[in-house]
Amino acid sequence: MSGITKFTKSTIISALRDIRSKGWIKSHRNVHNDGAIGNTLEDLLGISENNLPLPNAAEWELKTQRKNTTALLTLFHLEPSPRGLHIADYLVSNYGWRHKDAGIKYPESEKSFRQTLSYMKPTSRGFFIDIDTYNNRIVVRFDPSRIGDECTDWKNDLIERRRIKYNDDYVPYWGFNDVFHKAGIKLGNCFYVSADVKKEGEDYFYRYSDIMQISGFTLDRFLSNIRDGNILIDFDARTGHNHGTKFRIKQSALPFLYEDVRHI
Repeated sequence: MSGITKFTKSTIISALRDIRSKGWIKSHRNVHNDGAIGNTLEDLLGISENNLPLPNAAEWELKTQRKNTTALLTLFHLEPSPRGLHIADYLVSNYGWRHKDAGIKYPESEKSFRQTLSYMKPTSRGFFIDIDTYNNRIVVRFDPSRIGDECTDWKNDLIERRRIKYNDDYVPYWGFNDVFHKAGIKLGNCFYVSADVKKEGEDYFYRYSDIMQISGFTLDRFLSNIRDGNILIDFDARTGHNHGTKFRIKQSALPFLYEDVRHI
């Protein structure tokens, strides 16, 4: 199937069914993770880097993951506004903490801002996400009263530097329109394939057993899944590099984003 370069919806369904019928397939990668599961499927389809030539398939996105995993599925990357202020850098410099590899792998001054934020449930550092329906945006909130005892040194540092309260001009947010545009491109229509995994000796094998065709993404469903705690936002930035801000979802909740879910 490596010669396939273009698909219609019917041919991608046929190709996925054919792959499923093959049963266990040896991984095409030397490392094993959810990325390897997707890479192997892409190789079998004859596509590169999740680019179904049919948005990712001109119309369809391909998502893969290990079956029954508790790992979150990345939906898309989207940096918060105000964009011109480089908010991730701002959070690192003003609210970051000493990086675990500072003075070892990185300079002594290296700071980190790694947080997985959920709706209205502050982390141990007091950060969470909220939905501001008045201004039509998803907002990162900070409540210093919710900082855990394990972060007391960091809290004292913020107090000393007078950073314990947000400057309202720098509150990170994502406008509903920006989110819907980004999600519409990446998630408008999707084939979601989950795989069983086994290991024999040093080799991993995948069986692409469950295939869903999901469509009809809506912003209301997206926001509802944030409120339900199914969608979280990951910040992964340090002084020297921003690894990107990701919207991620619990695997079992992905179909809840769509009005039409069909098992292939």
